[in-house]
Parts: sequence; C-alpha cells; structure tokens
Amino acid sequence: MAQVKSGDTIKVHYHGKLTNGETFDSSAGREPLEFEVGSGMVIPGFDEGVTGMTVGEKKTVNIPFAEAYGPKNPEMVIEMPKDRFPKDMEIEVGLPLGMSDQNGQQFQVTIVEIKDEVVMLDANHPLAGQDLIFDLELVEIVGGTPLIIMP
Repeated sequence: MAQVKSGDTIKVHYHGKLTNGETFDSSAGREPLEFEVGSGMVIPGFDEGVTGMTVGEKKTVNIPFAEAYGPKNPEMVIEMPKDRFPKDMEIEVGLPLGMSDQNGQQFQVTIVEIKDEVVMLDANHPLAGQDLIFDLELVEIVGGTPLIIMP
C-alpha cells in the first residue's frame, strides 16, 4: 500500500486542538484539505505528521510550537494611540483587525490590552507559541510530482 512522501498531493481530514483540548480548526463538514506534502503549504509539523501514512489511516500528532507557527515575538506587539481608531468604533480585547504597513502589505492584528491613551495590538499569528494536536485521517493520495527522467 502506498505511503505518503514529500511531493505527493494528498487529501486529509483533520481536527486541530490546543493542548487544553480547545478546537481551533477542523475539516468536519467540509471537503478534506488538499495539499502537496513538503511544498510549504502547511506548517512543517503537519507535513511531517502525514508523511508515511496510508489511505484510510488515522493518527494523532503532537506538534510543538517551533514546528507550527513559531514562538510569540514580543516585538510584534505594538502600541496604537486610541485617537487613531474611528470615534464610533467599540474597542474590545480579542477583537481582530486588519491593518496594512507602509508598503501596503495587509496583516491581521488582535487587540490584547486597552490602556488610557493606547491600545496594544498583537500582530503574531493567533497560534504562535502554542503546541498543537492534530487528529488526522488520510483520505486519498491524489498523485505525486512527476519525475523527469533524463535519457
């Protein structure tokens, strides 16, 4: 039976949880996730977790934060003066906001603290610094990257 290897395009159902058991994402009720293993489309620990699986196999993988979204970077928590927010906007902790940098690059931040004059915004990925647990089920190996054979 074929095993998943780097370069294969696969379909996998997954259930992603934090170490406290809280679900952060799942393919339940949706099409399985399709991606090319080893292409950088998913976090490194997910790639490693599916490698070697066979169709129909189920397993649970524990992915340390270094193989997921990396550590939280304190330099990515920034202060924004309150007067830069629209007057009619309700500012609350946990609210995700879209921002753009001086080059027009879009990114998401989350309000993490509200002080008298400033609002603290966290631009880290929401799962940065978190160890993750994935329940995986390999649905299909769609195909591999074609090999070029030189004469």
